[in-house]
Formats: sequence, structure tokens, C-alpha cells
Amino acid sequence: MIKKIFIILVLVIVLPVACLYVVGIGWLGGSWTPAQVVAGPRPIAQLVEEIGGDNPQILFGDLHSHTSYSFDAYLFNTSWMKGGGVVTPADACDFARYCSALDFWSINDHAEGLTPRVWADTVQSIRDCNDNAGDPRNPDMVSFVGWEWTNSNVRDVSSHYGHKNVMFRSWEPGQTPTRPIAASDQYIFTKAPAPLLGMLSFTDGVGATSDFGWYMEEARSTPICPDGVPAGELPDDCREVALTPTSLFKKLDEWGFDSIVIPHGLAWGTTNPLAGDFQTQMDEHQERYQKLLEVYSGHGNSELFVDFERIGQTPAGGRSCPPATENFTPCCKQAGEIARRQCADLSSGDCETQVAAAIEQFLAAGAPAGRKLFPEQNLDDWEGCGQLRGTFQPSSMYVPKLAAQYSLALGFDKAGQPKRAKFGLIGSSDGHQARPGASYKESNRLLYTDHKDLGRDTMDIDSFKQDKESNSFYYTGGLVAVHTAGRDRDSIWRALSNRNVYATSGNRIQVWFDLLNGPAGEVPMGTEILMTNTPRFRVKALGEFEQLPGCPDYATAALGEERLQSLCGGECYRPGGDRRKAISRIEIVRIRPQVRPDEKISPLIEDQWKVFQCAANGEGCIVEFDDPEYAEGGRSSLYYARVIQEAEPLISGDPFGCEYDDQGQCIKRNYCIGGNATPEKNCLAPAEPRAWTSPIFLEHR
Repeated sequence: MIKKIFIILVLVIVLPVACLYVVGIGWLGGSWTPAQVVAGPRPIAQLVEEIGGDNPQILFGDLHSHTSYSFDAYLFNTSWMKGGGVVTPADACDFARYCSALDFWSINDHAEGLTPRVWADTVQSIRDCNDNAGDPRNPDMVSFVGWEWTNSNVRDVSSHYGHKNVMFRSWEPGQTPTRPIAASDQYIFTKAPAPLLGMLSFTDGVGATSDFGWYMEEARSTPICPDGVPAGELPDDCREVALTPTSLFKKLDEWGFDSIVIPHGLAWGTTNPLAGDFQTQMDEHQERYQKLLEVYSGHGNSELFVDFERIGQTPAGGRSCPPATENFTPCCKQAGEIARRQCADLSSGDCETQVAAAIEQFLAAGAPAGRKLFPEQNLDDWEGCGQLRGTFQPSSMYVPKLAAQYSLALGFDKAGQPKRAKFGLIGSSDGHQARPGASYKESNRLLYTDHKDLGRDTMDIDSFKQDKESNSFYYTGGLVAVHTAGRDRDSIWRALSNRNVYATSGNRIQVWFDLLNGPAGEVPMGTEILMTNTPRFRVKALGEFEQLPGCPDYATAALGEERLQSLCGGECYRPGGDRRKAISRIEIVRIRPQVRPDEKISPLIEDQWKVFQCAANGEGCIVEFDDPEYAEGGRSSLYYARVIQEAEPLISGDPFGCEYDDQGQCIKRNYCIGGNATPEKNCLAPAEPRAWTSPIFLEHR
């Protein structure tokens, strides 16, 4: 009898687990075969724009795109999540060329999971993409190659350096590294138990899951490169690791190829420490590499510095619950309000005791575990606590001291030594579907964004995140625009290196921002210049073109109807006629960086220093202004323009999904998750698309 029970247990438990292990470890699988790039080029639309002068052309791109070679991208697109399937760099090339019609883009899969073999496949796909771009002096599109270096130590602020995209000017043989450089020798996704991975076969099938397991096993089994050996002399079949930005820059120096390192996602509380402070990274900052900052992406807006505390501190060094502000409520404070609503007598002393106890218990448990103190409460009962409210498409669980404005206002590192981060500002998508530039139409939430649910009411949405509502804070993503004299690689690279760039929230708004009276005459955005007299500036802006439905004929001819639907969702970038959307207003931001290590940051940032209203006629907007206080104050300053386009329905235009009362107060939140986010629903809400210019940096001395 015991023997039979044992055999039954083996058959019922051990055998299924063994089967899942075989699938998850990839024994039945093989390597993904990169798709072939569709032959190009596409026709180039020669749009000559004039708004008060002779201007260089403006090109639009996306410098942050992931494919299934990023482990998280594969998982996000499984049938369990949303069913996107395997996508490769060739798919990203075809999408950028025919669906989003970009002028340039970059591949940036996570280096922590890339093997030398996969990296070689990626570089070859980029070469193929450029080989199909037509005349190299005037290509339809320039494709750059790179990777993402991802350091996400969310528990230790001092050793957290965030996410950085590394991008190279060249892609020819011998002009790119033979392997990417990772931020860790152990990638979190490769630690997943094989039987757990094997369970994906229940939705994706044995074949697809086995291939994924094979790829993960390849990443696990590729040895780490030895220490102390110059990058160019390392074996070809090892994984190179740099644990800090300084060591990353050193290895890039050893390779000797032209490259740019672009920090991004700094203010996301889902992948950064909630007490993060960019000042702790300033001693590692090197402007020769880190010239640009991705201020907006499909994960939200990281521009504004809104001064509040997430967790306070008692005089004895313990935790306290900080006060709420106009646009932020700490969840410890909201825990007290929930406890208050449960009081039998709101005016009693017992009620105040219960409120204080709830706050203390929440602080002890921390977020998000503290929410379990009130298991009967739903997300709406927490009233958006822990999230930045009242701003344009914020990043989830926004971290104030990692925002762009805060970083630009710093003048000293953590040791009190003078140090500045003079970033140019860009936008990109950070999409994980191999669809760069997917912001041309707000028409397909699951295809164009990182939203992961399929409307399953039983699914614990984003259970691997710190807060369940994070899935509502995904957007179609941003773009980077460059001012350049040509469409070729070197012209685009020169504009990026000179910070003659600006960010948009995904719309192709055209913007010029110039200092008119520099010592040598007019200079553009991104310039750093020494001057002491009163500066005078000009901003010019044109709204983006209205879009026609469907795709242009050249895209249909190149991709065919079936792939046009599967890759582009049946919609492409397709401007029609000469009708442009209106520019509503232009806001000028002035920041006067620290001149003393103990100087408080908030007063140095004047977010709406000047605001100019524009005529709502679609004909653009031109404004000029000066700053006499600069000459009088004798203090270095930087200025940038925020250009606001007329409101339109955007995917997650309101990530809270608010219902409002007659006074405009949010009385109910319908997050774009679970039953509120079926595949047919795009979670649209009106919001104002925008662009952010790179600053002009004026130095007094």
C-alpha cells in the first residue's frame, strides 16, 4: 500500500514538476532566430517649415526600445500578460521605418541578460536596418545600437545608480564592442526556478516557453569576464560587468568608440529607492558621457521637482508621518484617515488614539505591506496616496529628489565638492514591445504601451510591483527631437552631443529656443555660454500635424496587410494636409543652481517663471523675453521652455481615472487595471501634450 501511495505521489507531484523543469530549463528549446529586416527605404517626406526665419530641419527619434531579448520584455508580452509574442530588433526596425516613420532610433535591450551571441545578432540587425536606409548621406532613417545598464538597488540609496542607456555612433564591424557591459553579475530574471518558468507553457505553449528557457539558460551559463583585463582583450564568450558608473565609463574608455550614456527613469518609485537623491550620484557623474537625460517616457514624466517628504524623521532618528501637501498624501496619513472613518464617535479621544495607532502600524509595516492593515479597503479608498497628483502624466510613486529639475539645480556632490549635471533633455518610449515611437496615435493601449493586463478581474495586477495601481501609469511614450543640418548619422550624432535637442511627450511639436544676444551672436538650446549682461531669448513653436486614419500606401506595400495589422495595429504615422494642432501656451522655467552646499533646492527652481498664452489658431507661437535679474544678481542660471499643445484624449491622460464633482474634486478613482482595462478599452482622458527644450546654461564665471 505504501509503495502504491509513493508511486502515485511521484506521478502526481514529481513527474509534473520534472516536466515543467525540462521546459523551463530549455532542454526542448533553441535560440530565437532574428527576423529579416523588410527591404527599404521608405519615401522621405520633405517638409520645409518656416516660422520666422531660416531654421535647420527638425528630426524625430526614439532612443530607448526593448525587444524580447530583454527578459522583462518577453515576460510582459506572454499570453499570461497580454499575448504580444516574441519580437526581435528586426521587428523594431520595421516598426520604426514603416509604422512610426521615425528619422532615427536606438535599440537598448538590458545588458544584464544579453549574451555575446545575442549581442552579435542585435548588431547585425542594426547593420541590416541601416543597409536598407538608402543613401547614407540622406537616409530615410538612422538606426543606432546600444544597451541598457540597469542598477536597481532600491534598498540602498548610496549604491543605487539607476538606469542608463549606452548608445554608439557606429555599427560597422570593428566599431562596436563585442559584448555589452552589465551593471550586475546576476540578473534577477535568471534566478527564477525552472519549474516556475515552465508554467508559462500553460499559456504560451511548450515550444515558446522552451525557447525562452533556452535563452535564460544561455545567459546563466555564460561566464563573467575576469577582472583587471582591458575590455578589448577579454574573451569573446564572457559577460562583462561594471558595478558603478565610474567603472562603466572606464570600460567605455577602453573600448574607445564614440558613445553617449543617457540616464532615465530617475523619478520612478517602482524601480528607484523612495528616498533617492541624485546628489548621492554626483561624484560618479561625468558630463563627457552623460550629456543627456531622458525626462519623459512611456513610464511617465520625471521633470518636476515637487518638494515633499514620503517618510519623515523624528528627532530621535525614527520614522514619522510627514504632512500632506496639495498634490501628495503620504499613505501613512491616509491610513489614519481610513481608521478615522471607522470610528464610532469621530470626536472621541478613543478615535484619535485609533488614528495614531493606525499611522504607527503603517510606518512599522512600510509600503505596500501597510495597506494590508485594512484588507477590506479597495484601491479607491486609499485616494491616490503615495502618488503625485495634479501633474501631467506623472511617473508612478514619483521620487522628488530624482526629478530632472532637482538634478539641474544641484551645485555640489554629497561630499560638498562643486559639481553640476548640465543635461540636455530628451524623451523616448522605453517600450518593451519592439515598437519605437509608438506615440503617433492613441489608438491601441496594449500594443503601444507597457500596460500588461487583459482585463482579468481575478488577476493581481502588477503584483510584482510595489503598488498595484502602477499599471495605470503607462503611456505611449515620448520622442527626442534634434536640430540638424542633415539626416545622416554624423549630423544627428553631432546634435545629440551638442545637446541641440528637446523632448516631447510623443507628439511631433516643432520647437526652437535660442539665446539672441550671446557674446558671438545667436546660439541654440543646449548651449553653455559665459556672459554677464542681460540675456534675451526667443521661443518659436508649431503644433504637430493632424493625423489621418490608417497607413500610407508605402507601408502597406512593404509590410502587407497581415503584418501591417500585427506589427502596426493597422495604424501608422500619417500626417494629413497642412492642418496643425494649436499651441496653447509657452512656459519658461528658470533654475539658479546652488552656490553653497547647504542652499535649499526648492527656492532655486522657478517652474513657471514666465507664462505666455498663444493664439489657438494652429499657426504656431513666437515669444521673446529677457532677464535683467541675471545681470544684476551675478549668479549662473539656466532656462528652458515648456511648450504646451491643446488638450486631446490620451491613453492614461489621467492615470487615476477620476470622476469629478461640481467643484472639480476627484471623488472616485477608476485605475486602468483589472476590469477597468479590457483589451478594447484605451483608458483615454484629456491631457495637454508638450515639449521640453534643453536648457541654455548661462555662466557668470
